[in-house]
Amino acid sequence: MQSFKNVFNSYAWNDVLANIHNKTATEVEIALTKQKRNLEDFKALLSPAAAPYLEQMAVQSKAITKKRFGNTIQMYIPMYLSNECQNICTYCGFSMTNKIPRRTLTDAEILKEVAFIKSKGYDHILLVTGEANKTVGVPYIKHAIELIKDKFSNITIEVQPLNQNEYETLIEAGLYAVLVYQETYHEAEYKKHHPKGKKSNFNYRLETPDRLGRAGVHKIGLGALFGLEDWRADSFFTALHLKYLQKTYWKTKYSISFPRLRPHSGGLEPKVEMTDKDLVQTICAFRLLDEDVELSLSTRESETFRNHIVHLGITSVSAESKTNPGGYTVDPQTLEQFEISDERPTETIAQMLKKQGLEPVWKDWQHFK
Repeated sequence: MQSFKNVFNSYAWNDVLANIHNKTATEVEIALTKQKRNLEDFKALLSPAAAPYLEQMAVQSKAITKKRFGNTIQMYIPMYLSNECQNICTYCGFSMTNKIPRRTLTDAEILKEVAFIKSKGYDHILLVTGEANKTVGVPYIKHAIELIKDKFSNITIEVQPLNQNEYETLIEAGLYAVLVYQETYHEAEYKKHHPKGKKSNFNYRLETPDRLGRAGVHKIGLGALFGLEDWRADSFFTALHLKYLQKTYWKTKYSISFPRLRPHSGGLEPKVEMTDKDLVQTICAFRLLDEDVELSLSTRESETFRNHIVHLGITSVSAESKTNPGGYTVDPQTLEQFEISDERPTETIAQMLKKQGLEPVWKDWQHFK
């Protein structure tokens, strides 16, 4: 059975990184003149040689995004169902080694959180859990989806990777999209940050989007956690993954997220710093590579950064996020998975977007059976 692993194994991390760093200003200029760009052009746009061209990249990225998506920004909000986790992840507050109070929401608590979220206008919700199959396995996730599906036009999950038949079960229950981040595509570095638990299996995680594609999910979200390894190489492998999936599972929609390592209970410092300028370059490079892919930015980023980036390629943002189970209404004091940077209320962010000529979109798709 085909999978991205076959494509992935044909590339060497160090060779990719060296190739990106060897790109020239001429190659950047050629990439900027093209209407349709390939992965070699993407490498050039990620390269140090592209830094002097960032303004041109931003102008083109803004124009492409406006042409394809108009003056709209999709609004979504995460709801954490549980911080139970059986993995050790060096960068995560939910890691099994962290001695924190564990909590999994009951039906009544889920509905209380949902009532608050609906009062803010949201019609897209992202359900998040730690990776604990016994506590928050498929039966719990399926039940949560069925409990709230009549209240949202679509439901996305970010949970442990599952088997194809398990995804099929959740899709039948009302699942719309799945976010599954590889964290880093550097296999040795990945294993160092995931020493214990099911998540330590690099290849199983790498092939998760294939299982999602075969299951027929409506949308797949990809991404790397910038800071674990070199952001340029991780961005390339994310793009390589995207292009493989688009060709293989062409009926599925795709999104890319850009999380940077944030402070948490474990206190891991980034191995490789990604500056604000670097992140702008990465977002613009993805938009110049693919005008159709959705690009998402969370409240991990600062108020100032988010105010300035929303015109330059981003198509969806979260707001007022809480990264702890019950954080909106049930128990705001439980430990967060990571610290939020942009803590503004939903209404403030919606107003900011409107002042910039953008229209917050609360609902743009609904699944009818």
